[in-house]
Amino acid sequence: MLANKYSRPKSRRKNAPEGSFREQLPMFVMISPFVLFFLIFTVIPIISSICLSFTSYDMISSPSFVGLDNYRRLITSDAVFPVTVKNTVVFAVVAGPLGFLLAFVLAWLVNEFTAKKRALLSFMFYAPALVGNTYFIWQVAFSGDSYGYINSLLLSLGIITEPIVWLKNATYLMPIIIVVQLWQSMGVSFLANISGLQNVSRDLYEAGAIDGIRNRWQELRYITLPSMSNMLLFSAVMQIQSSFSVSLIAITLAGYPSKSNAVDTIVSLMQDMATVRYELGYASAIAVVLFIMMVTTRLIVGKALSTVQK
Repeated sequence: MLANKYSRPKSRRKNAPEGSFREQLPMFVMISPFVLFFLIFTVIPIISSICLSFTSYDMISSPSFVGLDNYRRLITSDAVFPVTVKNTVVFAVVAGPLGFLLAFVLAWLVNEFTAKKRALLSFMFYAPALVGNTYFIWQVAFSGDSYGYINSLLLSLGIITEPIVWLKNATYLMPIIIVVQLWQSMGVSFLANISGLQNVSRDLYEAGAIDGIRNRWQELRYITLPSMSNMLLFSAVMQIQSSFSVSLIAITLAGYPSKSNAVDTIVSLMQDMATVRYELGYASAIAVVLFIMMVTTRLIVGKALSTVQK
């Protein structure tokens, strides 16, 4: 009798079933601004570029459908496009993995310092990515006269007898742009890796020591890398994006077109076609090719990382 008297009455309203729209409505409301901006600034431009790539469009007259003519022109008629593809692939193959590896190794080493030293070193490595157009200092460093830092140093050491015009020599352009690109783009990946290392639970290392892990390399292989797989993937994606989109640094330091097209990239060619020659349809075809290259590389890198971490 007492149990029945003081027991709570049953609710007349039925709870929403788990996973129902009413239960997930707050989540949809929270992510709706991101989805909206993603659609407006990413999905719609991609679809528009794909559609425009099949047209001839100069921003003045209406687009006219030309089918696959823009892609035929890329493959058979444009002598500059294969050179830009080669340069872009070199940037992606050299600067991408090298930047990814360098960012992780530096983060791994800096993570061993005390909190104050770690904060100072993290700021130093991230500073180039934080301050825009900082690569202009490299124009002074590689200036072609005797006042450039590199020429002045080499002249004072007696290594050379006359200044080298670094940024007008096709032999030196690619290594210089790769170095500047690494310096400029490594900050974001470094910051992601250092945050990932900080979030690895210390309990895992203690458990690993009990299970037989005896040195730092085994810790890295069996604990650190699997625990920060998401950060590694983010770092890899950022390096892919930065290495495939090299343009402004090359144009600023070497001009466009560069000497013998030594460092002209797909993005440089696309910008020239779109903003100088106003061939928007052809520039869209170049953008589609670049998009396919980036997506393919992203899938390969993701597969490779998942294989390594198993």
